[in-house]
Order: sequence, then structure tokens, then C-alpha cells
Amino acid sequence: MADPKGFLKEGRKVADRRPVEERTQDWNEVYPGGPGRALLPIINTQAGRCMDCGIPFCHQGCPLGNLIPEWNDLVWRDDWDAAIERLHATNNFPEFTGRLCPAPCETACVLGINQDPVTIKNVEVAIADRAWESGAVRPQPPEWLTGRTVAVVGSGPAGLAAAQQLTRAGHTVAVYERADKIGGLLRYGIPEFKMEKKVLDRRLDQMRREGTVFRAGVSVGDGLTGQQLRERYDAVVLAMGATQARDLDVPGRDLDGIHQAMEFLPQSNRAALGEEVEGQIHAGGKHVVIIGGGDTGADCLGTSTRHGAASITQLEIMDQPGETRPSNQPWPTYPMTFRVSSAHEEAGERVYSVSTQEFLGDDSGHVRALRLVEVRFADGKFSEVEGSEREIPADLALFAMGFTGPEKPGLVEQLGVELDGRGNVARDDGYLSSVEGVFVAGDVGRGQSLIVWAIAEGRAAAAAVDAYLGGSTNLPAPIPPTERPLTA
Repeated sequence: MADPKGFLKEGRKVADRRPVEERTQDWNEVYPGGPGRALLPIINTQAGRCMDCGIPFCHQGCPLGNLIPEWNDLVWRDDWDAAIERLHATNNFPEFTGRLCPAPCETACVLGINQDPVTIKNVEVAIADRAWESGAVRPQPPEWLTGRTVAVVGSGPAGLAAAQQLTRAGHTVAVYERADKIGGLLRYGIPEFKMEKKVLDRRLDQMRREGTVFRAGVSVGDGLTGQQLRERYDAVVLAMGATQARDLDVPGRDLDGIHQAMEFLPQSNRAALGEEVEGQIHAGGKHVVIIGGGDTGADCLGTSTRHGAASITQLEIMDQPGETRPSNQPWPTYPMTFRVSSAHEEAGERVYSVSTQEFLGDDSGHVRALRLVEVRFADGKFSEVEGSEREIPADLALFAMGFTGPEKPGLVEQLGVELDGRGNVARDDGYLSSVEGVFVAGDVGRGQSLIVWAIAEGRAAAAAVDAYLGGSTNLPAPIPPTERPLTA
């Protein structure tokens, strides 16, 4: 193990973020020099808090099965090259997860039973960023080619993980993306202040050097049909994500100034990188209301703050979570607790236990206010609190209520794949859909989930495709889709 007395001598520490008044004036990551560099002064002692448990529940908490005690020990010993090797053994993109994953591994940490858990996520991103800076991350092209071809549809974390694994196995892989640049939600859904796009671009450059072909600006199911894709390639991996946004059917929904988060965020990401965005949805000087209390809502909050919004209110229909684990969510499950992101530190008001009744407009047909009511949840349903109705100003309303599954028109319908009861693309334990040679990875089959699950499923689907094409595989495969750990 690392320091045998580390967890007794050291408390949990995380890197300091840049001052709010500084970081809200730009789009750079909220940590000075990036999280990996900001963590270096404290990371050895924090890694030394790992107890190297006989049964490391952090493995169970992580869908990727990351070898957490091993790379904690290596960081404590200052063996950074070995640490990145062990980290890459289970995770293609630790620089993504170290920034964006909510770290279910930490809530499963044994130390967390009666103390603050190890800063696993912080150690992970420190290893990854240091490896990139030192040149330890290099392309790994295959030694030989199999002659088999694979199309991956979608360039989010699931698609990229599947593509990298299959390319390294010797297959010729093409990744299709309907947006003008590769990256999916990593590029256009994640604001720059959470992950600068240079972090994504350097990994894509590695993949190109390994042999993966990227074809951006191609909407499969439109110009290129599903049948044509199957004819061109020996196998197809569907990794388009769950992009059908949940809407809100209330009076006034058709007023101007009401948008989905994924209309708002991609435009801001483009503008933050210096692109001209015609007709950009901008929060500057407006009273912004964000409906949805999750990570996407927080992304809208941080973005609106940097736009210079007059006020920002984030609404959530559920009650405010407590500061500590609920009794019905014991260790090592992932608990619903009150969390404060960097965006919440900067601005805005969070309002819980409310439901939107109506949008109110001005004479020009633009939203001017939102009428809400307090609600209580009991016996499996919400009920309105009589006399609690009120209006709040809203020049811009953003829906951040999650996603209901993949879009059905186009590729999904053309391929004729079966859907499960939730409207996702159905697959078996080998990630194979109901159509021969068509595999499914990530949110398109799982439903809206975490980045760490997307990477895990991309890796597992790649192993299944490799076995399908060659009869066997040496690629590692995390948990199959029918198995659900306690932290899912």
C-alpha cells in the first residue's frame, strides 16, 4: 500500500479553484493551469491516504473497474510513468473522467465509511495531465491490420472508446459525427470552464495517429443510410447517445426566449472559442431561469454567469437533498446529497420543490415571466401546495431536464433495430442489437447516464465486436449491460 498511516495523518484536500471574480471573466478551466497542475502540490499525500483495502470497493463503484489502489500507491511513490500505465489499462480517457465524472468510486471508498474518502478523481486527473505534459502519452498503432472494417456512429465518449480499442486491435475504423467537429457532447455539451477543448483535441490527434478515421459533418440516416452503412462495413457500432431532450408541455411554451439547454450550450461553446455564431442565444443582461437541477443545469448556470446575466434562478421539482447520506442509501451506494459545483459558487439561486405552471409573455410574444407553484412529493406523486403560486422574471428560460432516449427518425428506424421498454435500442449481453452485425454502446442503449459508463460500454462493445469479427478477443470488457452495480 501507499503510506500505512496516511489516512490517519492527512485529511482530505482538493485543489483550490481560481477566485470567482477572476474565473467568471473568462472561459478557461476553473483551476489555475488546469486541475492536474493545480493538484500537484498536494497529490502525493492525498494518494497516500489510500488504505489499499483487502476488498477495494472503489473497484465496484467504478464501472471501468479502475485499479485505484495501484495507481494511488504509484503516485505516492512518485512513479508517474507506471501510474499512467495502470490508469490506461482500464480507462482510455482519464483526462475526461478526472474532470467530468461525479466519482462514484469515492462514495464507495472504504475510508468513506467514517471519514472523508480518498480524492480518487483528483489523483486520476493529476496522473493524466502530468502524463500528457511529460510526453508519456503516445500513439499506439496496431502491429498489423485484420482487413475488417467497422463504422462507429457518434463521437462522444462511448464512440471514441470503442473506436480506439478497435483500431488498436487492427481493424479499420471510421467514426461518423453529424456535427461539424468530432467530440459529441464532450465538445458541444461541456462548457470550456469544465474542460477546455484542447484536452479533447490532443486525444483525438493521438487517435488519428493510431489510424482511426474521423468523418465529421455526416448525418448517418440522412445522406448516408443505415443500409448503405451495413453494406460498406463488416460491423457497425451505434453510439449516438440519448439526444432526445425532455420537454415541458405547459401554457406559454411556444413563446420566444424558451430553449433547450442543448440549443444554448453548443452556441456558447463555439463563441467561447472565437467562432462567429449568428443569432446566438445569449444570457447577457437577462433574467435567466433554468429548469432542471442536475449537471446540465449547472453548465447553463456557469455559462449564463459568464454571459453577464442580470439574475439566474435554477429550479428543481425534487426536495433539496441533505448534506449527509440518507439512511436508505448506505455506503457503498451513490447517495443523493447536496452538491455544490463550481458554477453554484459563482452566482444564481437554487429553488427546490417547485413546478412550472405557465410561461407568461409580453406584447411581442417573448417570455417575460414564469409562474411556479410549490409541490410536495408523497405516495409516489407530486401535489401542489395551495396558495404557493408566484411569478419570477424570465427573459430567457432553459430546459435542462435530461433526455428521454435516442432520436428514432433516421438511422434507428432505417436499421429496424428493436427498442426496449424505455425506448432505447435493445441489446443482448454481448452488446449486439436485434440486427446482425449492429452493436450498441453508451446512452443509446443504456439511457442517459454518466461519462464513465459510456467509456465502459464503449470498451465492452469493442471487445464484443472484435470477437464477432475474429472469433475471439484479447480486448478487456467491463461489466455487461445486464449487470448493475450498487452505484449505477
